[in-house]
Amino acid sequence: MKLLKLHSLKLLWTLKPPNRTFHGHPRLLSSDVYSQYESVRQGKQEIPKYFNFASDVLDKWSEIEKAGKRPSNPAFWWINGKGEEVKWSFEELGFLSRKVANVLTKDCGLQKGDRLIVILPRIPEWWLVKVACMRAGIVFIPGVSQLSAKDILYRLQASKATCIITTDTLAPAVDSVASQCQLLKTKLMVSKGSREGWLNFTELYKNQSADHSCIKTRIQDPMIIFFTSGTTGSPKMTQHSQGSLGFRPLLSERYWLDLTSSEMIWNTGDTGWILTSIASFFDPWVFGSCIFVHNLPQTESAVILNTLCRFPIDALVSAPTLFRMLVKDDLSKYKFMNLKYCMSGGEPLNPEVMEQWKSQTGLDIHEVYGQTETGIICSVFKGMKIKPGSMGKAAPLYDVQIIDNNANILPPGQQGEIAVRIKPTRPLGFFSEYLGNPKKTAESERGDFYVTGDRGTMDEEGYFQFFGRDDDIIISSGYRIGPFEVESALIEHPAVVETAVVSSPDPLRGEVVKAFVVLSPTFASGDLKSLAQDLQDHVKKTTAPYKYPRKVEFVQELPKTVTGKIKRNELRDKEWGRR
Repeated sequence: MKLLKLHSLKLLWTLKPPNRTFHGHPRLLSSDVYSQYESVRQGKQEIPKYFNFASDVLDKWSEIEKAGKRPSNPAFWWINGKGEEVKWSFEELGFLSRKVANVLTKDCGLQKGDRLIVILPRIPEWWLVKVACMRAGIVFIPGVSQLSAKDILYRLQASKATCIITTDTLAPAVDSVASQCQLLKTKLMVSKGSREGWLNFTELYKNQSADHSCIKTRIQDPMIIFFTSGTTGSPKMTQHSQGSLGFRPLLSERYWLDLTSSEMIWNTGDTGWILTSIASFFDPWVFGSCIFVHNLPQTESAVILNTLCRFPIDALVSAPTLFRMLVKDDLSKYKFMNLKYCMSGGEPLNPEVMEQWKSQTGLDIHEVYGQTETGIICSVFKGMKIKPGSMGKAAPLYDVQIIDNNANILPPGQQGEIAVRIKPTRPLGFFSEYLGNPKKTAESERGDFYVTGDRGTMDEEGYFQFFGRDDDIIISSGYRIGPFEVESALIEHPAVVETAVVSSPDPLRGEVVKAFVVLSPTFASGDLKSLAQDLQDHVKKTTAPYKYPRKVEFVQELPKTVTGKIKRNELRDKEWGRR
């Protein structure tokens, strides 16, 4: 990875004039972690060759904490809604994560560069394992808890992971496919019980030593791999480095997240999403803020609102689906304890929902926009004028443009593809590559730009507006769903001869999966309502349940090109009333 030199850092910054004001937040102490990198942000010093988020950020905050220069609030605060609670200071986080690092290296035999799949819900162990992986140089691969056995098999085989950590709920699914994964050596289960062939994570880490020295890592060393859905084929492995996620928030100013070490942030996203890595891990801890986590086995409006009333949460980050759900409630019944800043990301938020939330709570919702490959690309910064329907301006370090099919920059107001300049210098924050897929990596570039696959416009003031995907990806309640995965599941059912999956508008989720299905003649005369339910249940069992088609329409044939390719764009346009 080419490091940013003085001249290129200044260039990238001048493309985004720092005309932001931060209201109500005093500057941090000169001894804090963020301030220690001021000379790098100013371009007076080059980006360091070596960096490890655990030792260079978390352990530094632990030192500041012990010196009495950080407020006494926790670094991590977890509840499960049933009376259980966990609070850690940075010192406790360091102590416990070193024990887990020893579990991974000594009990599991993992070494620097080995890959570990972690499929855990919102429980404290997820955060401990993530920090421990950084300490040991192990590559962390998160997955959402709804993954099926088939999904897990694909991830184990594609990633060549040698170890997996999950709960007793998913352990049977792992066991059903483990024999097909020759490289899988160790299975760790977070559970009070035991299971044959599995190590008990909780018992091991409680009995392990906390004497562990953090490994030295280069800033470009791999740190995390996310599986992200594509329009064709199986999910791609998107690799991020110590620099792209860990060092980026130290370099990119207080743009989308403006917190201090006395404040607390709650992000409701799934642990498998990059948004959770950004909003519930890296960015808040750069500022020494407290990360609040609710287990949230189900997302219920009353639970969210009561939590905001009972706990001193300053900032809330969530998918638009949550805000759409919350505004349906009578918000006048609730008095939030501390909430001052709301952010929405993962998909576009309807302007009317923003207006309803503002009228009932007095709070604005600041939109953020990004991808698994890039982190946050645009955002509405605190203190910035909010334009309904806009996702704000380009984030620092990113030169974001609207381009055409030939990579020409389009003038303000003209619709094209949202793209980020990556040449001559690839900005810090970008993924390293699609692992094992150089073709897809190359296809993501056009001229000097990385192309997002999203269409939009930029106005004269530099505000971006999202218009839709340039491909067939479906984004429902913040989850990215590739049509190929759903179609592959449907086609396994004996009733299905052919199928096409597209997005369909939904008032709560923004969009949902809709399947157009051509039936086998032997099923065409049966109970279609019952068959639709059967197909939905089949998909839920075959792949992650969130991918199932909430709408099913039976058709005689699918629209196709002269070469026989299904015209999904035609079906999608019909669904969205564009034809």
